Amino acid sequence: MTEAPAPPQDGRLARLGKIFRTTAFKLSLAYLVLFALLASLGLGYVAWNARRVLDDQIVSTIDAEINGLSEQYTAGGLRRLIAVVERRAQEPGASLYLVTTPAGEHVVGNVSRVPSGILSHPGQYESVYGRGSESDRAEHRAIMRVYTLAGGFRLLVGRDTEERDRLRAAIGNTFGSSLALVVLLGVVGGWFVASRVLKRVDDMTETTRTIMAGNLDGRLRVAGTGDELDRLAQNLNLMLERIGELMRGMREVSDNIAHDLKTPLTRLRNRADEALRTVQTPDELRAALEGVIEDSDGLIRVFNALLTIARLEAGSAPEGFRRFDAGEVAREVAELYEPLVEERGLTLSVTIEPELILDGNRELVGQAIANLIDNAIKYGGEREGGEIAVSARRGEGVIRIGVADHGPGIPETERGRVLDRFVRLDAARSRPGFGLGLSLVNAVARLHGGRFDLGDNAPGLAAELSLPETSAG
Repeated sequence: MTEAPAPPQDGRLARLGKIFRTTAFKLSLAYLVLFALLASLGLGYVAWNARRVLDDQIVSTIDAEINGLSEQYTAGGLRRLIAVVERRAQEPGASLYLVTTPAGEHVVGNVSRVPSGILSHPGQYESVYGRGSESDRAEHRAIMRVYTLAGGFRLLVGRDTEERDRLRAAIGNTFGSSLALVVLLGVVGGWFVASRVLKRVDDMTETTRTIMAGNLDGRLRVAGTGDELDRLAQNLNLMLERIGELMRGMREVSDNIAHDLKTPLTRLRNRADEALRTVQTPDELRAALEGVIEDSDGLIRVFNALLTIARLEAGSAPEGFRRFDAGEVAREVAELYEPLVEERGLTLSVTIEPELILDGNRELVGQAIANLIDNAIKYGGEREGGEIAVSARRGEGVIRIGVADHGPGIPETERGRVLDRFVRLDAARSRPGFGLGLSLVNAVARLHGGRFDLGDNAPGLAAELSLPETSAG
């Protein structure tokens, strides 16, 4: 029985839930909560400060009026005070006045009721009061001050707080609506940002699935916005390029091992078989075993070179990096090969600048220089009286180590191919070797963040190893 497909609404709900679970939405929500909290604190401070300022203004006004009315009482007695208070009480506004006898009986004013005990205790209060007739029982709130006049009469001056409370309510309403709008915009913005991020992440996920399925040619899409996802996609694409190169290198190594090592292995096997069949004397047996050992040593050197190249291309040096003088290393290697150069009828010139300091692996750099000189001796010794020039100099932030010969050189179209493993040109197949020397030099250059170039020495080959220079300080 075929299962019914899920309703479209369930799919939308699942996608919506997926958006809500994204890091982008959670971060947007966290920023929203933080912003709302800061806005609440800010607006609350504004409201509190506004109320405090209004209260201070009300208290100042009350104090000024009490001082003025007490002066009127001192100058004109109770009659003048009653006249002034009566006139002011009839004016529209929020001002409150009340004059009572020492016994608390009402004399004049627009306040009809105050809480018991206030009039008998001079001071400042914020309390409810009543105004108007006895039938009007509505209560209002005010800030008031009770003052005792000479003769025991009591003077109450106050101001209704309705305007202050109305302002406070307006601020509260504004805060509530603003906060609601901020929350709404924050949720919508978070959903929009999360959906865009989720779409790009889903695209990346789909591409990585195809890559995991074996399609190493797949690449993550770069939107061109230059944001962090674009940078991540670019770095991952570079990583995939590098992985692809390593995979192709592994396939090439496997193929090259299968083809290039088959001949020496077959020769080794045939030599051992021939020794078993034909050797008659101990001297013949010894010579056969020495030949087998020599072929075995050659194969071991090939495998060691392959392992070294693989480690270098993986970015690991056998003993780590340390600071050393590259010129000194080049001079030592050149001196080591000088007898062999003279034996071949060649001349060796060495030009080394002082203080060529770099951070790297001294042994690997020495091995790379030795490979270059060895190649120059093999292929540059065809001309009698030829010269091999070894140089080390400083140039534009790098140390340039060069080895040049006067041999047949390498055609420009083949200079990139000879850096691959087991690649040997037709003219070089008559000479000993397996085509790993230049590959090792190129791997050493890449490990040190440098480069290896082959050029024309007119005639001959000019090989140059460029490594980043380290400041002597």
